[in-house]
Amino acid sequence: MALKVCQIAAETSPFAKTGGLGDVVAGLSRALAREGQDVRIFLPFYKRVAQLDFPFVAVDFLRDLELALGGRRFTWSVFTTRLPPSGPDVYFVHCPALYHHEGIYSGDWDEYLRFTLLARAAIESCQRMGWGPDVFHVHDWHAALVPIYLRTLYAWDRLFARSRTVLTLHNLGYQGIYGREVLDELGLAAHAQLFAAEDLAQGRVSFLKTGLVHADLLTTVSRTYAREIQTPEQGFGLDGLLRSRADRLVGIVNGVDYGEWDPARDPHIPHHYSAADLSGKRRMKESLLGKVGLAHRRDAPVVGLVSRLTSQKGLDLLLDTLPEFLFHRDLRFVALGSGEERYESFLSWLQVSFPGKAWYYRGYNEELAHWIEAGADLFLMPSRYEPCGLNQMYSLRYGTPPVVRRTGGLADTVEPWNPVARGGTGFSFDHFTPEGLRWGLDTALRAFEDAEGWQRLMQNGMAKDFSWERQVRPYLDLYRRLTGG
Repeated sequence: MALKVCQIAAETSPFAKTGGLGDVVAGLSRALAREGQDVRIFLPFYKRVAQLDFPFVAVDFLRDLELALGGRRFTWSVFTTRLPPSGPDVYFVHCPALYHHEGIYSGDWDEYLRFTLLARAAIESCQRMGWGPDVFHVHDWHAALVPIYLRTLYAWDRLFARSRTVLTLHNLGYQGIYGREVLDELGLAAHAQLFAAEDLAQGRVSFLKTGLVHADLLTTVSRTYAREIQTPEQGFGLDGLLRSRADRLVGIVNGVDYGEWDPARDPHIPHHYSAADLSGKRRMKESLLGKVGLAHRRDAPVVGLVSRLTSQKGLDLLLDTLPEFLFHRDLRFVALGSGEERYESFLSWLQVSFPGKAWYYRGYNEELAHWIEAGADLFLMPSRYEPCGLNQMYSLRYGTPPVVRRTGGLADTVEPWNPVARGGTGFSFDHFTPEGLRWGLDTALRAFEDAEGWQRLMQNGMAKDFSWERQVRPYLDLYRRLTGG
């Protein structure tokens, strides 16, 4: 029998995406639908979503509904469309009073109201549909109040009597912490005893922590990250709670949509290739360098970087190491990303200081991201911490061995290259220091000099299967175990 799965998240690609969250919600939902499950996705109808060219259709019985959040009343409606291509239905909660911001995340005072409305509107939409999900699968702090709402404000509705909740942690660093006074607006002041007493004593509530306490099952996006977040070093203050729920915490590596990320058929790149015929890879390198105006030499490796420019991504390690490598080695560096000003300034400085060798694009460009994956020889991901990461898996598929720090999903997906046994798929270093990155990058550049070994390394990575068709199975097993289905 098909499972009914309600996905609730702040992002779903291609409608709303700032990072891997949107890709994961979309990829998992498509895979579940292909397995015959009844999947429905809920996310906000952001201003930027309303401007997209999709056939959004108003849901007649979900129009001009009212919801009181404390002393404020909000009117909301729902629009729907299919997740392309031919995926499950996506339902967009339309509330101009809250979702009028230009971006997905506003950082404004009303952020907690925006995602409180999402959680409650999703539940109330299910009520009006007469659709009782077997599983409410909620993602990160934005949807983490759903479990406590089902146990309190909506506990009376027998439609949800058999519903179970799964909370997936994509990044523990974001927890949705607000002042205790928001409990009234959440509609949960009468249930304050269900929130962490130590937080209330300090005058605060945490959306994520509340979800961690009340969800039936917790998942995160790699096996290693599931272990790391139970330590004080990477638990962001929640390690004790996570250790107490360790028997309900499961790490599952994210999947990759090879329909979008496959060098044999990628519509974004001009030259296609496969593990059996890598000639297109060589042409992509030449085309990439020509596109960005860097000097081409076949034996000079190209190092690529596509990243949000934040401290989490380990960019502090680049400040000392990259100038040194660009000065002493004949290599090329191509970077794409935006974020903190200090990192943007550093990459801009590299481009000016090493003309013909370094190039930087500020912002995000989907086509260019594909060109870098296909045209680079190495892909750099020196993350401070990385719950899962997707770019290293894209890189493996594109025959672009990654240089990563051994943490989180990077540890689970990149196998260190062994030049003697000709095994492995990339390069990893342990210590989050400039010396660690220097060792990892130097090891990769020396390996690049062995043309025969390098081809084997590329083919090893391209043979790996991180498709959602494979990665969806652990989720289905968990759902069925949780629901007795």
